Amino acid sequence: MSNFDRNAQSRWGSSVARSGAADIDQGLRSYMLGVYNHMTLGLAITGLVALGTTMLAGPDLRHLTPFGQAIYFTPLHYVVMLAPLAFVFFFSFRIDRMSSATARNVYFLFAAAMGLSLSTILYVYTGQSVARAFFITAASFGGLSLYGYTTKRDLSPFGSFLIMGVWGLVIAGLVNLLVQSSAMQFGLSCLTVLIFAGLTAWDTQAIKEMYYVSDDMETATKKSVNGALQLYLDFINIFMAVLNLTGSQRD
Repeated sequence: MSNFDRNAQSRWGSSVARSGAADIDQGLRSYMLGVYNHMTLGLAITGLVALGTTMLAGPDLRHLTPFGQAIYFTPLHYVVMLAPLAFVFFFSFRIDRMSSATARNVYFLFAAAMGLSLSTILYVYTGQSVARAFFITAASFGGLSLYGYTTKRDLSPFGSFLIMGVWGLVIAGLVNLLVQSSAMQFGLSCLTVLIFAGLTAWDTQAIKEMYYVSDDMETATKKSVNGALQLYLDFINIFMAVLNLTGSQRD
C-alpha cells in the first residue's frame, strides 16, 4: 500500500521550472508546506478516529460493545481492514480526473478509514508504547524528510531498489502469516524501518521536484495532496514497524 502511484511523479513532472529563483523559492516553500499540512492533518484524523473507535467499541477486546463486536469479530472486519487499500487504489487510478477538492476529500476519508483499521493497536499495545513509537517515528521522519528536501544528491537511482524491497516485504509478510515466526517478524520490522526510511527521503525529493512555478492553484493542490499521501504512508509504515519492535503489549 505504501507503494502508492509512484508513476504519478512522471505525470506531474520531473524538475523544477526555472523562471526566477525568488519566485521558485517562495512558491516551493508554499507548496511543500501544503504537503506537510495535508499529511499532518491526515495523521491527526487517523489518530482521532482510532481513539474514537476504541471509545465506542469498548474498554478491551473481552468487553466489547455491539459496535466493537461488529467491526472486530464479524465479516465487517475484512471491510474495515481492506478499506484503506481500496481508497489508495481509487486515488491512484482517479487522481488525474479528480478536482483538487475531491482529491482532498478522498485523502481525508482514507485517513479516517486507516484510523478505523488501526484502532486495534490501542487494544494490543499500551498507550505509553504507542506514544513512544509515534514520537520516535516523528523525529526520525522529520530528519529523513529534511535530508530528502535539502540534499543535492540525486536519490532517484535508489528508488527502484526501495520499491523492490517493498514488494519483498509484502511477499515475506504473507509467508509469515503462514509460519507465524516471531524471529521472522522481528527481521521484517527491522527491514521495514530501513526501507521506508529510504523511501521517506526519496519521496520527499521526488515531491519537491514535482513542483512547477507555473502551476495553477488547482494543479498545485492536487500535487500537494498526492505528495501528502505518499509521505503519510511512509510515516505509518515506519510507525507500525517501530511499534512492533519497541511496543509493550497489554496483559
